[in-house]
Amino acid sequence: MPETRRWARTVHSIGRSPPLNVALFAFLLNLPWELMQVPLYARMEQASHWKGIVTCSQAALGDAVLAVLAYAAVAVTSKSRRWIESPRATQVAAFVGVSVLVTIVIENLATRGLWISSWTYAPSMPIVPGTGAGLAPLLQWLLLPPVVVWLVQRQIQR
Repeated sequence: MPETRRWARTVHSIGRSPPLNVALFAFLLNLPWELMQVPLYARMEQASHWKGIVTCSQAALGDAVLAVLAYAAVAVTSKSRRWIESPRATQVAAFVGVSVLVTIVIENLATRGLWISSWTYAPSMPIVPGTGAGLAPLLQWLLLPPVVVWLVQRQIQR
C-alpha cells in the first residue's frame, strides 16, 4: 500500500507541474489552430491527408515548445516558476509578448528558407505590415497564450 501512495503522489505532483501543463494545453489548443490555418499556407491544401496531419502535429509540438520557453522566460524574470498559479497582468503580457516576438522571428526565417523547415504563405494569408509575419500565426500567439495560462491555473489549483 505505501508503494501505491507514493506512486499516486508522484502522479499528482507531475499533474501539478507548470511546464508540463503549459506544454500539454499549448499542444491541445494549437493543434486545431494549425489544422484550421492549412488553407493559408501554399501547397498544404494539395498535401495528402496524412502529410497534413503530420505537418500540423509537428507544428503544434513546436508551438508547445515555444510556449514552455515563453513560460520559462517569464519564470526567470519573475523569479518564480509558479508565477502561472496567480499570474499578474504584466506576466501574462510578457508570456504573450515573448511568444509573439519569437513567432515573428521564426515566421521570417521559415518563409525565407532559413529555419529548421520552411514554408510559404498562400496568397490568402494577410501579412501584418512591419513584421513580415502572417496574420494567422500572430493571432494564434495573441489569443491562445492567455487561454493556456487560464487552463494551467485551473488545472494546478484543482
